[in-house]
Amino acid sequence: MKAKNSAEGQSSIHLDIPQLQKENETIISPATIFEPQTSDGRREGSSGNSVSPALPAVSAPEKKLTLFALHLAVLEKAATGLGTLGFIWATVVLLGGFADSLDKTDFPLITIILLIEGARIFSRSHELVWQHQSTWSIDDARISSFRELRSSARAPVESVKEDMSSPVSPATRKQSQHIRDISETTDATDVREQKLKQKPTRIWTSSEVPIVPYAGCFFHSRNVSKILYWLQLLSAIACVVLSLMKLIKHNFGELAEGDTDKRNMEAALYIFYALALAEALVVLTERVYWEWKVVICKLLEGVNEERDLGASGMIATRRFFYDSYSRCINGSIFDGLGMDMVTFAKDLLFSNSPDEQLMGARILHRISTKELFSDDALQKIGTTLPVIERLVEILNWKDPQEEEIRLSAAEIVSKLAGKKQNSLRVAGIPGAMESISSLLQTNRSPSSAADEIGKKKIIFDHEGYGYWAFNNLGLLILKKLARDHDNCEKIGNTRGLLSKIVDFTRADEITLKDSSVTTSQVLNVKRSLQLMKRLASTTGTTEKNIPREISEIVFTISNIRDVLRHGEKRLELQKLGIEILTSLALEDDASERIRETGGVLKELLKIFFQQGVPEEQRDVRIVAGEALAMLAFESKSNCHRILKLNVVQRLVEALEIPLLRVNAGRILRNLCTYSGPESSNQLEGVTAAAPIVLNAILSEEGKLQEVMVGLAAHVFKFMTAEESTAVYRRAGFREAELACALVEILRSHRNPHIKVPSMRRFAIELAICMMRDKSTNVQIFRDLGMEEELEGVLDTTSELESFNFFSGTIGLSRHSTTIHSLVEAALMLLKNRFDQPLHY
Repeated sequence: MKAKNSAEGQSSIHLDIPQLQKENETIISPATIFEPQTSDGRREGSSGNSVSPALPAVSAPEKKLTLFALHLAVLEKAATGLGTLGFIWATVVLLGGFADSLDKTDFPLITIILLIEGARIFSRSHELVWQHQSTWSIDDARISSFRELRSSARAPVESVKEDMSSPVSPATRKQSQHIRDISETTDATDVREQKLKQKPTRIWTSSEVPIVPYAGCFFHSRNVSKILYWLQLLSAIACVVLSLMKLIKHNFGELAEGDTDKRNMEAALYIFYALALAEALVVLTERVYWEWKVVICKLLEGVNEERDLGASGMIATRRFFYDSYSRCINGSIFDGLGMDMVTFAKDLLFSNSPDEQLMGARILHRISTKELFSDDALQKIGTTLPVIERLVEILNWKDPQEEEIRLSAAEIVSKLAGKKQNSLRVAGIPGAMESISSLLQTNRSPSSAADEIGKKKIIFDHEGYGYWAFNNLGLLILKKLARDHDNCEKIGNTRGLLSKIVDFTRADEITLKDSSVTTSQVLNVKRSLQLMKRLASTTGTTEKNIPREISEIVFTISNIRDVLRHGEKRLELQKLGIEILTSLALEDDASERIRETGGVLKELLKIFFQQGVPEEQRDVRIVAGEALAMLAFESKSNCHRILKLNVVQRLVEALEIPLLRVNAGRILRNLCTYSGPESSNQLEGVTAAAPIVLNAILSEEGKLQEVMVGLAAHVFKFMTAEESTAVYRRAGFREAELACALVEILRSHRNPHIKVPSMRRFAIELAICMMRDKSTNVQIFRDLGMEEELEGVLDTTSELESFNFFSGTIGLSRHSTTIHSLVEAALMLLKNRFDQPLHY
């Protein structure tokens, strides 16, 4: 960025224009515009995480599921242990030691019980596999329960009857029925998703695999777990019946007196039947406990509701539970306690299955956007670089079937970018900016000469694909990343990205003027302007070319002009556009481009003088004044263009309007300084401001006083000594009072203040002007102690007073005349003393 050389005494103007504060601000001007900002005071430029009130610690709802899985695992392992012990007891003790002595009914019963128990253990070991498999399909996931099993028990039979009676293929009928069910329970987005899923795929859906040829309706993988469930239940009931029957009847055969082997066999049989009964009762207890928690207490639904995962989240909740339960069964009973929903979703995101990817994306999206759990979720995601890389990779996906996954990933990345450390990680991924740039794709039809600007028809490659949503999220991500200056450099260096951003600032007249409609296009215009504002205000050494590159895009200024011209009902957009112009005006070439774009200066003046703006939206007039002052700074051509609009008188009148007087003073000062001698006739009317300026110097303080002191020296240049004397007389005070006020300013500002960094410089400039204008003023200043105050200025001079503009704590555009030179000039004038003291 080119730094402009300042003329002597130029008013300081802040470059990085932050969001205007609406709280605790005076009517003079916002408190953070014309002075350097510390890290505590900066709002727009700060990229750190704001400290928000700590939310109370909330336990993750899925802890209920992992604890439930632990309890079930304890019962299951107890049942398996009892069953194993009974199996060993029967084979080793009974069949091994008393096989020949067993009663004719005991041997078959023992054999049946062992077969039943073996079948139960076998079915249980595989039931989890099939239950887990059934949750791999988002559409067909189920969880076993008595109620659901009863409702679905007749489904295979009914399917066979329909297959035999209808010429329509089973797959087609099933697909149509499924679409009807979806249309009744989901919104338009889900319907679109289901239609896309009807397309042929290269792989089988696991729940649709026909395990046995020609019997697929019975042996689909989603039905196998139900068969195994019933097998376990029936085997447990059979064990209870058979064991109780033998234990109650005691018919173990007749024992001869003193037959020890028979007595031992009877005891062994008691133990075996007791073990079988205990094992079966534990199994039934587990099933009852399962039904109580799942069906009666609706544990899964409750956790899903607490996590706010929505209707489709039930599949994810079931899948999470089965994963946790499997870990408890296959390993230690405590293995499942280490699972949480975020880690579970992250694992799903890396799957090759579209259903699992979608499931993981949905979980992460819902958790990261829910205020109660978002901080913890974003922290876990942000500290796992592979997950961030995966999310950024997904942003490039263009397949319509993957639209929801991509949209969820974009929203998660937008949340991550809101945290400083996470934003650095996102931007640091190779190709991240290109991936984000892919979100800004639009399918606008080619423009023609007959098309009105902004009325181009939007055409989508695929019906209903949400381009506007992706555009908005892409701009939001870039806006958050742009809080860091290093990220701004990466944005600027990404090929074609700045042009895309500028393209979104275009809006048609109808859209801008209809304030009752908030469309996606208007939101995109707002986001793009916010992003451009941050990029245009970058001032570091590595980002110095970004504002220049923005201004070189041929549509930038014309798009902003349209927003200024037609956005009277959208003042927020106008304000953003004006702030961009203010930042771009620091570039000499950009300032000239703004001037050469017809109507920009006229629109800024129109907004600046606009009447009837609501009180809460008056900031737009303030920033319009800042932009005009910046454009007039060191630009003779812009000054001439402004003067041709005959606004000097209106600017003088604006000096008495509290909302406009500060910026009106800055504009007039720059016009007087940089318009050149050929414009002196047009500036003669500025002398009418002298009484207003003098009164403000004597009665006001702070920013307004600083601006008026700076303007006074230039106003008096257009007047002769006699005219200035007449002005003092009309104002009702003498020159000695003004001199006293200037000395008091230096005395009260013994150290430069960030709120008024040019106060002492302007006061010394006006004192020099007064002493050169009239020799009598020299003695007045000497008697007031001006010399002592000037020497104090030499001892307290700061870099703060050396610059015209500031970006945060960085000074820009150094004054061509140092404050030391001004002090030395004033001291030389004070040494020209008279022999006799002057009375005043």
